[in-house]
Amino acid sequence: MTTWTDHTADRPISLTAPSGIDRAAHHRLDEAWLAAAWSHPTTRCFVVSGGQVLIDETADGRTELVMTPSFEAPLTEAHRYFLGTDEEGISYFALQKDALPGRIDQSARPAGLREAGLLLSPRDTGLMVHAVGLENWQRTHRFCSRCGERTVIAAAGHIRRCSACGAEHYPRTDPAVIMAVTDEEDRILLGRQVHWPEGRFSTLAGFVEPGESIEQSVRREVFEEAGITVGAVEYVASQPWPFPSSLMLGFMARATSTEINVDGDEIHEARWFSRDELGAAFEAGEVLPPYGISIAARLIEMWYGKPLPTRSFV
Repeated sequence: MTTWTDHTADRPISLTAPSGIDRAAHHRLDEAWLAAAWSHPTTRCFVVSGGQVLIDETADGRTELVMTPSFEAPLTEAHRYFLGTDEEGISYFALQKDALPGRIDQSARPAGLREAGLLLSPRDTGLMVHAVGLENWQRTHRFCSRCGERTVIAAAGHIRRCSACGAEHYPRTDPAVIMAVTDEEDRILLGRQVHWPEGRFSTLAGFVEPGESIEQSVRREVFEEAGITVGAVEYVASQPWPFPSSLMLGFMARATSTEINVDGDEIHEARWFSRDELGAAFEAGEVLPPYGISIAARLIEMWYGKPLPTRSFV
């Protein structure tokens, strides 16, 4: 049976392309190995702060993460996170700081994942996604959820331990479903959130609730947000989305009703579009496409049959 993932195998979804990095999780608790890796002359590291890193353009037109040898890195002990090794044995670390370092040549610039994820190589993107996800979790989980005492970093940034009650806390990932809903006429349902700019439409999405399957979550979210009932649900692909800590689970879903009734709290407006209608709306500037980095754009493209316009918005 042909699946949606077969259809897109030649074009990986942003943030999911093979990075060539082995996370080497078995080394995270080996302090001697980590110390040796950190002091090795080939080791490279970069700073992450507030979800941003420094990127720079090379002479041949590529965009790269600004990385330095570990012996040139800013000082930090607790917030040094081991990200893995590549096939040449080079180790990579991220350093969490309150601010990004300055550059003498002034050519580098700060960038978040929404920009950098479309510019960096799969290796650099994979490293950045890992680092940003850890940083987001570390900044918001400094205290034990059992007893309230301060926790300490362990496992090279992948565990926080409570010395008071002994609890171990691991990086949080929140599963969320995102779905392209189509009807019997093969129209697609797109919605606009209350806080989005005028004209921005995208697929519906929402978080999986406790005790709920992902298919149940798809049906519940579509009904809650747009009043549309859904029958068949087909999984497409997943995408890490550390804004701050989600894993997006992408689906194609078939509607069994078409009368829209938006909730008004989260979704301000929802509309059915044929391909011709959506194309005309793009052309007229009446509809703005989702960010190119988002799995939402790929889900719409799979139905639309061609790449979406590259028009961006803030």
